[in-house]
Amino acid sequence: MTIAPLFLDRARRLCVAPMMDWTDRHCRYFHRLLSPHALLYTEMVTTGALLHGDVPRHLDFNGEEHPVALQLGGSEPAELAQCARLGEQWGYDEINLNCGCPSERVQRGAFGACLMAEPALVADCVKAMVDAVGVPVTVKHRIGIDRDERYGFVRDFVGAVAEAGCRVFIVHARNAWLKGLSPKENREVPPLRYETVHRLKREFPRLQILVNGGLTSTGQVRGQLAHLDGAMVGREAYHNPWWLASWEHDFFGAEPSARSRDDVEAAMADYMVRHAREHGTPWSAIARHMLGLRNGLPGARRWRQVWSDHRLKERDPREVMDLAHRPAALAA
Repeated sequence: MTIAPLFLDRARRLCVAPMMDWTDRHCRYFHRLLSPHALLYTEMVTTGALLHGDVPRHLDFNGEEHPVALQLGGSEPAELAQCARLGEQWGYDEINLNCGCPSERVQRGAFGACLMAEPALVADCVKAMVDAVGVPVTVKHRIGIDRDERYGFVRDFVGAVAEAGCRVFIVHARNAWLKGLSPKENREVPPLRYETVHRLKREFPRLQILVNGGLTSTGQVRGQLAHLDGAMVGREAYHNPWWLASWEHDFFGAEPSARSRDDVEAAMADYMVRHAREHGTPWSAIARHMLGLRNGLPGARRWRQVWSDHRLKERDPREVMDLAHRPAALAA
């Protein structure tokens, strides 16, 4: 069952970005233990994967993950509409269209950031999805492509897509350089231009405008929320997940959680046991997402080594947790 729109609007105040190979269902379960309110996003799922592949493998998720959004990659309106319906049927709270990924593989599929050059097509895609589902349809995009830094480019893109029924835009505040840079370099080399995103909000005050890109601290997020409706955090949330535990108090007005790092780790160990029993999932496929949990604490390096040790793969995760917390001299 999807959540109420007002709750979803609140959840967008701070989101965890969709990240390929990272934000799978196990990662999202872990992040939900840390932040009960933040909106979580799936990895991008292509329309081809859903229409011709294993739908449960791509769409199944834990009920605890709500509020959770499904990000789709594609450029055919009818196919996107069909996949949006699947997402709604599986219980996702939002359907998001990827218009920001710059990778060559995605470009070969004619979607991602290259779609920004075709706002009329994106508008058709959005309208098809809006007509197909009752949950919100949103778009994640860049502020430009290649070296075109004209404000009018992104303004016209947002305007055209908004007319098709999109009311929420998540804006990565960098251009996407479609040639000459890797996806990693595209997250670092094109300069951040937050003012462009702020200008979009001023020009489209009735739209929800969220910013993504380069946010690594509470102070930075607060600075952006002074201008915008929400912020999306990517790699910092993944590598330093304990930061999420402070979001409840700092951004959602909730009481600070009494749950400790050890409590979260124990909950994850129980989750690993359950998934191994019900789905045959090896605990290492889940534990990899929590390796940053103890960053900055004494013994964190050895703790990570234990949870990364595939020689322990046949052990019960609760035993592995016990080993990770033993002094090195006693661990053997």
